[in-house]
Amino acid sequence: MTRGRVTARLDQMVDSTPPERDRFVDFLRVFSIGVVVVWHWVLSITHREDGALVMPNPLDVIPGGWLLTWLLQIMPVFFFVGGFVNHAGWESVRRAGGGAVEFLGARARRLLLPPLAVVLGWGIWELGGYLLVDDHRSVLEWGTVVFMPFWFLGAYVWVVVLTPVTAAAHDRRPYVTLLGLAGVIGTADVVRFGAGLDGFGLLNSALVWVFAHQLGYFYRDGTLERLGARGQATLAGAAAAALMLTTQFTVYPASMVATREVEFSHMWPTTAGIALVAVLQAGVAMLLRRPVSRWLQHPGVWKVVVAANLVVLTVFLWHMTAKVAFIGVYEALGFGLAERATPQWWLERPLWLIGPALFLAPLVALFAPFELQLRPRRPRADRPQE
Repeated sequence: MTRGRVTARLDQMVDSTPPERDRFVDFLRVFSIGVVVVWHWVLSITHREDGALVMPNPLDVIPGGWLLTWLLQIMPVFFFVGGFVNHAGWESVRRAGGGAVEFLGARARRLLLPPLAVVLGWGIWELGGYLLVDDHRSVLEWGTVVFMPFWFLGAYVWVVVLTPVTAAAHDRRPYVTLLGLAGVIGTADVVRFGAGLDGFGLLNSALVWVFAHQLGYFYRDGTLERLGARGQATLAGAAAAALMLTTQFTVYPASMVATREVEFSHMWPTTAGIALVAVLQAGVAMLLRRPVSRWLQHPGVWKVVVAANLVVLTVFLWHMTAKVAFIGVYEALGFGLAERATPQWWLERPLWLIGPALFLAPLVALFAPFELQLRPRRPRADRPQE
């Protein structure tokens, strides 16, 4: 498709956006993935340990840097938005007379083909390496970071599979369901850290993302909007206060991401801290909803959001491959990867935004069809928000 036809298609999608569409949902999806990509490219001290690439964060050297992670460890927002979208999709399937099979079938087609393209792409690369290079080292030996997005995608597939059950629970008893989840998550952490039973961390790795997804149902049914600005600020403030309190315990580092100095990660096994971050981020997002929604009424801004949403999963799945490709060129030119956040490392941050982006662009052009061909013929901006 030529550039002119692409532009015309996007213009058509922008012009046909129904007035009732919640554009903020589309924005949050793109924004959350954008933050993840930029964080991995720019704010990770990517270097080699025993030949393998690792990616600790430099926030321990920034005074108060841990506070940034409460807002920028943003994957809970993606699951929060997912709750809104999946509840809408489930309602749409049910109105059409379908059930779980139809809902999950449609979701599977959208979520599983793009990662298969990643596996196919890397599989071809590995096969070529084994056939043509005598001392070829598998990406599984040195570069498993390229598959980092699969962890989050797997967690998202998990909450999608549960949507028929969790949506029904929300529709019947929304607060009991959410508070019940919160109670189990808190108890699992108490047992994990108090009794040293690490297996309960895996339980929370399953339930915390369901909790964040469940919060999105409260967005979808209008509960969070009806709270008003004061209620939304109270929600965010209460979550921040709870985080302040829980991070006083030594088992809960204040940073929501692992750093060079503190290797503990709230993300895996997932802790109750991420559930509190989800509440905080939901409150902040709702406070920003009205002004951002007004901004999204500008055709040029909305066009960017629509275009990004069309390939958002492709960008997410390939962004680490793009970074690894740039690392290969960077090292081939004789430069070394810094192991600490030195002054030179900070000065190089723009390079680590531009460099991987140059590799991501052709990867998206090549593999986006795996995502785009799954779209219904009716443009995304013009069909129900599901």
